[in-house]
Amino acid sequence: MNKINIMRLAEITEKFSSTAIAVLGDLMLDRYIRGSVKRISPEAPVPVVKVKEETLSPGGCGNVARNLLSLDAKASVISLTGVNETSKRLLGLLVETGTDVSGIISTPEITAIEKTRIIAEHQQIVRFDREPDINAGSKFELKLINNLKQKLSMGCRALILSDYGKGTLTPAVIDSAIRLCVKMKIPVCVDPKPEHFKKYKHATCMTPNAAEAHQGMGMIEKTGDEDIEKTGRRILAALKCRSLLITRGEHGMTLLDKSCPCAKITHIPTNAKEVFDVTGAGDTVISVFTLSLASGASILESAVLSNLAAGIVVGKLGTASVTRTELLEAIKSCKATV
Repeated sequence: MNKINIMRLAEITEKFSSTAIAVLGDLMLDRYIRGSVKRISPEAPVPVVKVKEETLSPGGCGNVARNLLSLDAKASVISLTGVNETSKRLLGLLVETGTDVSGIISTPEITAIEKTRIIAEHQQIVRFDREPDINAGSKFELKLINNLKQKLSMGCRALILSDYGKGTLTPAVIDSAIRLCVKMKIPVCVDPKPEHFKKYKHATCMTPNAAEAHQGMGMIEKTGDEDIEKTGRRILAALKCRSLLITRGEHGMTLLDKSCPCAKITHIPTNAKEVFDVTGAGDTVISVFTLSLASGASILESAVLSNLAAGIVVGKLGTASVTRTELLEAIKSCKATV
């Protein structure tokens, strides 16, 4: 049993506003079309959605930046996008939120990624994606790393690798980014893609969900604590990460901290009261964990704060974020032990 100093958790959040984080990864536009369903189409056995509203928001690493900014931190995005209308809208949305977009490379060789979700009666009915050629990003590897170097040298205190498998984070970019952070003694945290697991060696922390953790190690997915612990230990041993935070939905999170004796394992119960939508919850977890770590929190304190934030964001519909005020309210009501 680990005792948590509730007052210290609140003090950590006070440092958020003076902390800048670099976010390197796949950038996309999230489009939400919301409406109601009253009948089935006579043309096919599908629901007819009467559209009531349509909203746009930054997705992928853009949503990670949005999460950081909603916690009063500063965020610099390093990524790729196109030059079409979708790309312009995406960059405009990021600028509106206060994101530093000077590290984003706009080029006609890239097609902006767009995910459209149709939602009715608080349920997602279908999603359709527009995606570019994932090999196009290999042409911009050196430029991406140079942009990252600039942001780190300008005061960013940690790096988040937001890997959606859309081509920005090539093996060369991942390797160079982690090597650079290790050299500069800057934490680098990864929201991973299972097929890239072997490329994340020496990262400070990875935050896969349970399915990604098992898949990344080629193991059959199981939900028990012992199975999660076994998979987690294999990941730490193979990738030489300092820590691993596995998100497990209704089962909470499991933290493996290599900086503690015997790679101490802590199971953190879920803090969610109601679950409406898990879209973007992984972005919230990696944002709060990295921001907390860069603000002086321990690995365990960062995990506890991430768990509290995740419990808030899954109670919201769509790609949402958590404010510092909401997090402080959750801290006040959380248990002093995990």
